[in-house]
Amino acid sequence: MNTRTLLCRFGALLLFLTTAARAAEGGIHWNTVLDQSVFAQAQREHRLVLLDLQAVWCHWCHVMEQQTYADPQVAALIGDHFLAVKVDQDADPGLSNRYGDWGWPATIVFAPDGSELIKHRGFIPPQNMASLLQAVVDDPTPGPSVVADTPVVAAAGALTAQQRQRLERQFGEAYDAQHGGWGDGLRFVDAAALELALENAQSGDARAAGMARQTLDGNLRLIDPVWGGVYQYSEEPDWSAPHFEKIMSFQADDLRLYALAYERWQDPRYLQAAQAIRDYLLNFLRGPDDAFYVSQDADLSAAVTGHTYYALPDARRRALGLPRIDHHQYARENGWAIAALCRYGDASGDAAAVQAATRAAQWVLAHRALPGGGFRHDAQDRGGPYLGDTAAMGEAFLDLYRSTGDRAWLGHATAALEFIDHHFRDGDGGFDTAAAPPKAQGVFSRPVRLYEENVQVTRFANLAFRYSGDPRWRALAEQGMHYLAAPALADSSRFLPGVLLADREFAQEPVHITVVGPKQDATAQALHAAGLRYAADYLRVDWWDRAEGPLPNPDVQYPPLSRPAAFACTGEACSGPVFDPDKLGTTVDKLREAVTADRTGG
Repeated sequence: MNTRTLLCRFGALLLFLTTAARAAEGGIHWNTVLDQSVFAQAQREHRLVLLDLQAVWCHWCHVMEQQTYADPQVAALIGDHFLAVKVDQDADPGLSNRYGDWGWPATIVFAPDGSELIKHRGFIPPQNMASLLQAVVDDPTPGPSVVADTPVVAAAGALTAQQRQRLERQFGEAYDAQHGGWGDGLRFVDAAALELALENAQSGDARAAGMARQTLDGNLRLIDPVWGGVYQYSEEPDWSAPHFEKIMSFQADDLRLYALAYERWQDPRYLQAAQAIRDYLLNFLRGPDDAFYVSQDADLSAAVTGHTYYALPDARRRALGLPRIDHHQYARENGWAIAALCRYGDASGDAAAVQAATRAAQWVLAHRALPGGGFRHDAQDRGGPYLGDTAAMGEAFLDLYRSTGDRAWLGHATAALEFIDHHFRDGDGGFDTAAAPPKAQGVFSRPVRLYEENVQVTRFANLAFRYSGDPRWRALAEQGMHYLAAPALADSSRFLPGVLLADREFAQEPVHITVVGPKQDATAQALHAAGLRYAADYLRVDWWDRAEGPLPNPDVQYPPLSRPAAFACTGEACSGPVFDPDKLGTTVDKLREAVTADRTGG
């Protein structure tokens, strides 16, 4: 064990002891796992259950711990009437997916049978908390925050034309034309919305191109100019008031999207933004074993907040110390980082980024793999397995296959899909975030289906079908679309750009570029790099070295040639051989334009 690992583990131990000491001072005994034993104890002792679902990087979670739970009146009420449970939502995807709309911090009060009584979003001041706790003790019946779930009945197929039109109209109406971004209030890059705008821009939609660029330009203000990395969001719509947490999901999404934008417009600012996020990932969120961490706090301490700290230059920051980094190494977060580094490496030609992604994937295979192709979340999980870990790693493997041409990665991707099919398929359509625990009570007896995860699995399975030709993965994508097209979801008022992405990809072939030539050949390598740079996220790049046997999906037959060449295909046509890497992108564009003109009669 090296010095850096020892220091990381010592820091985690110190944080645990500090948290325990604070809890003891406040008179609160905190359980760290919410499971059936807690509810069994609550029933024996006639207590309610209080869940504080927080994030280790969350500013208001720290404030609530320092003020609310340190308050003597709050502590006394909890001690007399409740079993208290404090859970890091990043560590427990089952809980975070169930209550993601409520925090962080999210405060949930349960009856002893596991039914919900109160759900509250965000910071609660001490006096308000005391009043809330006393009220539920006096009247332990469900409050107005607890409403019955709307049943989601799966659709027979994909989106209807009417659903598609409504979602497209909603996408345009939700855009903030003054500042960029979608929705009201907080400003951040909604990854699915921006990806949809980029896709529309590729088809010649000038308004969509303007949406994408205005949003990307505004988000540049959220990138740390000293260390790189992107802050979580801006509290003001003009992107001027960052909240300084640096969370892996935002790093990965923004790295991938700036890489795609650079491919599309060759704007050096977008490449610089991607490089800044890459540098932060590799320098701050990568462990000595090449796997990635989860997040970095917004504040150095209660006295030195992010507003003060992140305004400082490098030397003054380091003199004060580093805001805490969550050194857990979850499979899900590593999958996100691997996929983003692949996309960045493809766009920029940075082979070191793909090598870093490869080493992280090898670590996850060695330390988080489960029998049958799936993945644990952490070294030891509190529940699960969870869909998000296997789906993220499966997508990462598919991206590694595209970036390297190494067929072993395609094998790992399809093994992940087999695991998903066996463990997470919901009989009513779509995929559950986790199986319900045995003998679960109350709300926990009902599995959760998460819209974002179903979009992810549907797109992943569909692209894996294109690469492998295996009809099982097409059927798995259909399973996801049955849920995504359900009227209770697709006809709701929710903002669902990811459903449009999944629906479009499900209905059409990806841009397909195949390089034919030995992998040791310099020209073949250059053609493959040119194919990877093509500006499309829905992209299939194969590399056929005849020495390896037929392609996994030999759906197109290529002529024997005396030198390496690349071919571009759409669903209707293929190009002739392209021998010059510099001409490949133009050839693909012309082919797509010709096919579109034939389809529309232009």
